[in-house]
Amino acid sequence: MAERTLAQPKLATKAEVLELAGFVLKGGEHASELEREIAKKAQHNPEGVTAPELQALATKVLAGRK
Repeated sequence: MAERTLAQPKLATKAEVLELAGFVLKGGEHASELEREIAKKAQHNPEGVTAPELQALATKVLAGRK
């Protein structure tokens, strides 16, 4: 899911956006302040997150897998 969101952020569903945000906030990853702000914004308004913001969340999720 993160790979697809990184490649095509506009196609991410509301559920996928919420899942990415939840992972960044609860995943124990050392998210930056900006990444945490984007994730909080995504939880409150998933449709209001921009493509670059979604790509930032997806990048963080992928970085956490390595």
